Amino acid sequence: MDHVWILAQTDSGQAPSRIGSEPVQTNGEATTTAPDYPSGAPQGAPPRSPSPWTTLLPFVLIMVVMYVLMFRGPRKQQQQHKQMVQSLKKNDRVRTIGGILGTIVDVRGEEVVLKVDEQNNTKIRVSTSAIGKNLSEEGKE
Repeated sequence: MDHVWILAQTDSGQAPSRIGSEPVQTNGEATTTAPDYPSGAPQGAPPRSPSPWTTLLPFVLIMVVMYVLMFRGPRKQQQQHKQMVQSLKKNDRVRTIGGILGTIVDVRGEEVVLKVDEQNNTKIRVSTSAIGKNLSEEGKE
C-alpha cells in the first residue's frame, strides 16, 4: 500500500488546521499534489460545462426523426394513393380497403361504380378513398 489517506484525525492534542484528503507520507506529513489540468486551462479555474449545442443535439436529432416518421411518410403514401385514384379508368380491377374485389364500370368525381358479380350484374358505389389497390396496374409491373 503506497498511500494512506487520512480523512480526519482525532487522537492528537492539536486540532488540524484543516481536514483534507491528501496522501500521507510515511513520516506522517501530508503531501499535496496539484491536480492535472489541460495545458490551456488555468489551475484555479473550475471545469468547463458542456456547450449548449452539445446538450441540445440529441433533442434536435429526435425531433428530426419524429418529423420524418410522423409527417413525411404518411404524406408520401397519401400522394401515391391520390395518384392511383386519379389514374383509375373503366375496366380496371380494384380491391377496396374492405376487401371487396370488383371491376370499375364508371368513375364519377369522388365515386366509383364497381361491378362485383358478373352473373347477377351486381354493382356497388364506393368512395374513391375506399379504393385500396388497383389490381390491373399490379399485373403490368
